[in-house]
Amino acid sequence: MTETPSLGFAHFISQTDGLGKALFIILVLMSLATWYLIIVKAVSNMRSRRRGEKFLEHFWNATSLEAVDREITTHGANDPFSHLTSHAIYARQHHAKFGAAKLEEAGSQADFVTRTMRKVIDEETAKLENGLTLLASVGSTAPFVGLFGTVWGVYHALVAIGQGGSATIDRIAGPVGEALIMTGLGLAVAIPAVLAYNFFTRSNRVLLARLDAFAHDLFAFLTTGQQIVTDSNVRALKGKAAETVHG
Repeated sequence: MTETPSLGFAHFISQTDGLGKALFIILVLMSLATWYLIIVKAVSNMRSRRRGEKFLEHFWNATSLEAVDREITTHGANDPFSHLTSHAIYARQHHAKFGAAKLEEAGSQADFVTRTMRKVIDEETAKLENGLTLLASVGSTAPFVGLFGTVWGVYHALVAIGQGGSATIDRIAGPVGEALIMTGLGLAVAIPAVLAYNFFTRSNRVLLARLDAFAHDLFAFLTTGQQIVTDSNVRALKGKAAETVHG
């Protein structure tokens, strides 16, 4: 009894030529890079979010910005909010002590603090967007890499038909199976990359909106010199700070 050869995934890959194997390796590398970024960024964002929430809770319950500064000095700036606060407080202290010693420090104290905070926000934006370009590139190119492999498999099927003179299953099963595998693999690589890109983009947009709103409050506290006394007057202080900013 003749044993029927296996037509599994490995069989089709082994039957393809060098170009087909190269396309397969490219898609595998794209998939590995995508899942690596998804896992790393998900863990990093989760940690940063937890640290940010903890810092904001301490910030709004602090008695003064000096107490916040001591907390940052003790535990470090490990999230966007504490990072922004640390640099803003340092900028105010530096300008008050040394004045406009350099061109980048020119202008009033409020101008220097504003530029410092904007620089920190830009740095945090770049940090959050790190890796998103790769996810977008994989999501947009992986289907076409798979499609190229599909076309190459169909081409092999047509060559087999031309050489044999008839379209028998044993002649075209390998090339057609190769083509279908490349199509499915391209989609399997692209879909997670696109979904992850959309998720991280929205998450970053929400975080940056919160950071920008916090920056307005922090700027007002730094320029007015107001202190946070109790939880009950936080809203009033924020309202006064908002009037100062818009006024």
